[in-house]
Amino acid sequence: MQSTQDLSESRLADAWAELESHSNQGYTLHPDAYRLAFADPEFLLRRETRGLRMQLEMLKPEVDQHAQGIENTIVVFGSARFAPPEQAEKALAAAQAGSDAAVLAEAQRQVRNAGYYNQARLFSRLVAAYSQARPAKEQLHICTGGGPGIMEAANRGAHEMGMPNVGLNIALPHEQSSNPYVSPSLNFKFHYFALRKMHFMMRAKALVAFPGGFGTLDELFEVITLVQTRKAKPVPIVLFGSSYWKRLFNFDVLIEEGAISPEDLDLLTYVDEPQEAWDAICKFYALSP
Repeated sequence: MQSTQDLSESRLADAWAELESHSNQGYTLHPDAYRLAFADPEFLLRRETRGLRMQLEMLKPEVDQHAQGIENTIVVFGSARFAPPEQAEKALAAAQAGSDAAVLAEAQRQVRNAGYYNQARLFSRLVAAYSQARPAKEQLHICTGGGPGIMEAANRGAHEMGMPNVGLNIALPHEQSSNPYVSPSLNFKFHYFALRKMHFMMRAKALVAFPGGFGTLDELFEVITLVQTRKAKPVPIVLFGSSYWKRLFNFDVLIEEGAISPEDLDLLTYVDEPQEAWDAICKFYALSP
């Protein structure tokens, strides 16, 4: 006799098979009151069901990560626009063969910023090397936004060491695919920024922020605010590339104007080398590298 679970799975499969068959035949999917609610995209995409979509977006990555033993992560943020060194060098060679000064300047900047790509990759290798020698419950897994640039570099470093790593991608108006180094079973896509940022923090044991743009700043200040207000447990917040961050922000102004307390700056650690970043995390948790 079929188990209750088997029967349930069969009914779920039948519902989705109906939808797939309809789509494969090129028919437009129209609202259908008789269609099962959980298998009705027209219903699930209504404004009134937004809460359900948010719950599902919260639940799916949670269930899958727990099932795969991902309990502790090191979150790496940074620009999606920083190319791998090999790609940047190729672009520079092409620019030097031409006569466009603006193209040459951009290529030179890409080569300079490619250094951050390489450092993010090396940092992740340090984390992965540590975790390989630890029991599953003590392992630290790299987690990024799943996109290109610094995110790709961090996922790449863990992948090269044979360690599972997480990508929390976001659906954007312009096409953005996940980078090829995220572990396929830990490669998640979000619609809601808020849910994505919550998942970044749920398992984070440290944040390492490489130079980046608005997205990186949004994610960084979310973490700083949560830790400052004690909505989240204290974690190391490491700013990689001290020159970049200190040129971008003069946090002393906030102290001078009384907007933050002097001790709030103790939440931040500036580093310039992968080993420095890893040492800061090890010191915070008294780990033996």
